[in-house]
Amino acid sequence: MKYRFITVEGNIGAGKTTLTHLLAKHFNAKIILEEFADNPFLPKFYENPQQYAFPLELFFMAERYKQMKETLRHNDLFQEAIISDYLFTKCLLFAKVTLPEEEFRLYQRLYDIIHQQVTFPDILIYLHAPINKLQANIKKRNREYEQSIPNDYLFKIQETYTSYIKEHNIKTIFIDASNADFLGNPKHMEVVLEALERDYDNGQHYFSLP
Repeated sequence: MKYRFITVEGNIGAGKTTLTHLLAKHFNAKIILEEFADNPFLPKFYENPQQYAFPLELFFMAERYKQMKETLRHNDLFQEAIISDYLFTKCLLFAKVTLPEEEFRLYQRLYDIIHQQVTFPDILIYLHAPINKLQANIKKRNREYEQSIPNDYLFKIQETYTSYIKEHNIKTIFIDASNADFLGNPKHMEVVLEALERDYDNGQHYFSLP
């Protein structure tokens, strides 16, 4: 295993958690999963984004920070790797989309203080799927509060992620997840595992699934 800390990222409904579970099982790695269900503002945000975006993003940042710090501090010596289904930087990326300018500037000041204390992953796996695939996955997993997410919101999230990754030249394995079925098609997992075996400098490296 080349990496001690791997993060799987992507838009809402891209399949992050499924792939994270499979990779953690394959590598006998400790797993960090986004505890989104604990955020009491999430259903309210989808009903009234303007009113609830700021408390939503603050709650997520506080919980992600606490979870990351605790897990990374108490890493099990018998589990050589950690695999997460979120990048701490997503706090800032989502806030950039959801918050008005003045609130975003305040949020960024808090983020700038906190994020320096969080370990950045050795490599990022980014699942890139078209909006229609994301919407199909969202409908399939049937979380009631997600069913009315507009395409425009998903598009803005996608653009914010990809711009950030390219701008900062982050070491990233981009997976075209248009037809991804990591649970049902072993060849799709093989593509990811083989990609993780390669040596990379920083930058983006693109892979398609058969």
